[in-house]
Amino acid sequence: MGAFDRERLAMLVQPDRVHRSVYADPALFELEMERVFGRAWLVLGHESQVARAGDYFTSRMGREPVLITRNESNAIVVLINRCAHRGAMVCAEGRGSAERFVCPYHGWSYDGSGALKAVPFASSYQKEQLKDLRLRPVPRVAVYRGFIFASLAAQGPSLEEFLGPAKASFDDLVDRAPGGELEVAGGVFKHAYHGNWKLMLENHLDGAHPAWVHASSVAVARGAPDPGAPGAERYSDIAVRQMRQNGAPDAVWEAIGMWTTRYGHGYMGDYHSDDRLVAGMGNPAFDEYRNLLIQDRGEKEADRILRVTLWNTIVYPNCSFMSQFRQLRIVHPVAVDRSVVTTYSLRMKKAPARMFRDTVAFANVVNGTGSWVLTDDLEVYERLQRGLASGAVEWVYVGRGHGGDVEEPGGARRGANGTSEIYVRAQMRAWLDYMAAA
Repeated sequence: MGAFDRERLAMLVQPDRVHRSVYADPALFELEMERVFGRAWLVLGHESQVARAGDYFTSRMGREPVLITRNESNAIVVLINRCAHRGAMVCAEGRGSAERFVCPYHGWSYDGSGALKAVPFASSYQKEQLKDLRLRPVPRVAVYRGFIFASLAAQGPSLEEFLGPAKASFDDLVDRAPGGELEVAGGVFKHAYHGNWKLMLENHLDGAHPAWVHASSVAVARGAPDPGAPGAERYSDIAVRQMRQNGAPDAVWEAIGMWTTRYGHGYMGDYHSDDRLVAGMGNPAFDEYRNLLIQDRGEKEADRILRVTLWNTIVYPNCSFMSQFRQLRIVHPVAVDRSVVTTYSLRMKKAPARMFRDTVAFANVVNGTGSWVLTDDLEVYERLQRGLASGAVEWVYVGRGHGGDVEEPGGARRGANGTSEIYVRAQMRAWLDYMAAA
C-alpha cells in the first residue's frame, strides 16, 4: 500500500469530517482508480444504446477506455478499447454499428465478442503468437431493468447485493414507462469541470444549497409569468417551476426524505410530484399517458407507480439519475481536479410525444450549457476545489444531522431530516471500505 496503509486511510474519514486530501491529493486519486473504480459496479448506460447486434458505444471505467456492444449471440459485452497489437484505441469515442471492430493503426480486426478475426501480414506471425490475442473482456457485466453495469473486478458482491434498496429507484424509473419500455434518445450533453468527481455526487443530494447557489435564477423565476394552465404550458414553464422549486422555504427541504445504503448509494423522496415540474394531472398529454399506464398495469398499480416520489438517486461511485424526469448522469474522473459528466435523456417509447418534449426541456434547464442550474453548480465545484487545495485548513466538516441517522428495515439508513449530510457520510464510508480493502 505504500504511503496509504489501512491505518492512514482510516484516519482520513472521521464520523463527522473528511480530510481535504480525499479531494485534493493526486496520489489518493490514483489509488481510487485502482480500488474504487477498479472494484465497484459502474453504470455504463442503457441496453437501448446497443439495441441490435453490432451496435456499440464507448465509455470509460476509471482509467480504462471501454467499448460496449451487442455480439452476434445477442449478449451485451464490455471490452477494453485497446488493440492487442500496439495498444491503440480500436474505436474512437462515440457510438455506431459495425460488423467488425478494426484497429485504425495496423488493421487488426475483432468480432463482437472481442475475438481476433483478421491480421494483415499474418504470415509474418507464428500461429502460437496470435492464438491468445483479443480485445480483453471486462470480467463482470450485468443488466438490471435495462441498465448496463460492469465491474473490472473478477470477484465481489453481486449486482443485486451492490444495489440493495437502491433497486427501488431503478424500478420506479422503468415502471413509469408503459410496457416498461425506455430508450436513450435526444442526443447527449457533456460537460467538464475543474473539480474532484465526488463533488457532483455529493451536490446532487444536497438540499441545503439551492437557495444560495441558485439565488439569482430563483429571483428571475419568481418575477416571471406564472406557468400556463394544464394543456397551455409554455416551453419555458419547466425552467420557471424548477427555479421556484429551488427557492422553496427551509421547512420544505427539511421535510424531504433522505436515504442511504451500504455501498454509498442515496436517494431523496417525499417532495416532487409529476405536476410540479412536468405535465401533470389535468394536462391532456399526462392524462393520455396515465391511461396508457392503466391499460398496461391496471388502475390500482398505475396510481401506486405515480405516487412514488423518489428522485435524485446516486449510484456510487459514478451515476446520478432522476426517475420522474428521466435524466441519467455519469461522472468520469479524469484527474484529482478534473471530471467529465455525460448526461442522457430517456424516452418512454409508448408515452405521448409531449412527455419526451418535457424530458428534453428539463434536460436543457438542468444539464444544458445554458442551464440555469448547472452553470451555478460548476462555479461552486471549482471554488470548492480551489479551497480544498489549500493546506491551511485540514478538515471538511460533514456533521449536519450527525447522530440522528436512523436504520430502517431492508438495509437503508435515513437522515434525521432532508438537509442531513448523511449522504456524504455514507459515500465516504463506502470510499473507505473500497480503499482499505485488501
